[in-house]
Amino acid sequence: MTTVIHAGTIWDGVAEVPFGPGEILIEKGIITGISRNVQAPAGAEVIDLSDRMVMPGLIDCHAHITLRPEMFTHFWSYSAGYKAILGVRALNDHLMNGFTTVRDCGDADVHGYTVRDVKKAVEQGLVPGSRLINSGHIISARSGHMDATSTLSPDCNCWQNNLADGPLEIQRVVREEIRWGAEWIKFAASGGFSTPADDPVNVGYTREEMESIVATATQYHRPVAAHLHGDEAVRLAVLAGVRSVEHGCMASKSVLRLIEEKGVFLVPTQYVGVRSARFADSDEYWESMGNNQFMKMKIRMHKDVLLENARNLAESKIKIAFGTDIGLFSYSINGAVEFGEMVANGISPLRALRAATSVAAEMLMLPELGTLAPGKTADLIAVPGNPFENITVMENVNFVMKAGTVYKS
Repeated sequence: MTTVIHAGTIWDGVAEVPFGPGEILIEKGIITGISRNVQAPAGAEVIDLSDRMVMPGLIDCHAHITLRPEMFTHFWSYSAGYKAILGVRALNDHLMNGFTTVRDCGDADVHGYTVRDVKKAVEQGLVPGSRLINSGHIISARSGHMDATSTLSPDCNCWQNNLADGPLEIQRVVREEIRWGAEWIKFAASGGFSTPADDPVNVGYTREEMESIVATATQYHRPVAAHLHGDEAVRLAVLAGVRSVEHGCMASKSVLRLIEEKGVFLVPTQYVGVRSARFADSDEYWESMGNNQFMKMKIRMHKDVLLENARNLAESKIKIAFGTDIGLFSYSINGAVEFGEMVANGISPLRALRAATSVAAEMLMLPELGTLAPGKTADLIAVPGNPFENITVMENVNFVMKAGTVYKS
């Protein structure tokens, strides 16, 4: 129940530089002391990480635990049970890679509520995995980004629980999501890159419909995340009052300034978006990403805007929160590659690391997470190097503790 960690150096999730060598005292899953030498009670377990940097457990604010690239063309053939197994496996992978907290950003079971059930299984200790924040389904207009019926023949009258048009139907669907455990509400404010029947510049909902989503969620004290690409969709969603912009990869400089002025968080998911733009003309790259023909066509069409937006974001002062969009790409890839992509696009290592710790916790309204300080939950990881000098060491997390329990050592 009591542990002392000897750290080669400590970064608390906020400071501009690591503190240097120190010790961390953990009691009953809570950090109770951090100093050069803590006063540990007799019999405390000692963990020697004196050759590593210790920092807060990472937070992935945008993952899809029940989705895989190979599901895009066979979406309807996978059962809820199979998707639950995928979710359990995903959360274990996240945890082993140092992500002690994950926000799922769209349940791929558009008939049931699989992410809710996976969350319960982790909380009840039935399976090991990251702490899970559930955003329910991606609420979408018919013919919008998450209307999967576009892959079927017109005479297939399949029902999805996430489709809603008009303020009244939107109210009902938002309330249904909350009834079945959604801690955030997410909606498709624009089209997307990976789906067949929409374009990323399309605006998915009217201003009135977006305001209905935010107002209904707010009644139940739920924050709202919006899937967004095109400039006009981002502008409307920010004005409607969303808390987080997901992707936002085609927003103009003026709309980026609006995001900054309103204090809205942005989760850029650059590994799957900006990296795809950089390698847009490489068939070998698309083969490695599952060869999604819809995405390849649309990325190639919009690649210049995607690359320009990444440069503009790096120059802004927007509050960036870390998100990978993994599930859209393979879980065989460590989601920590997002750090390297962010830095390659001009975001400083400090800003990228804060995005996955203190800023992510602020966005998710989880003050007990994201930093190392007395009174905080003991979510800690360690890496064999200095990410401020070489950000790719984040892909080699070799110690993971969640709430005081060691899962990887």
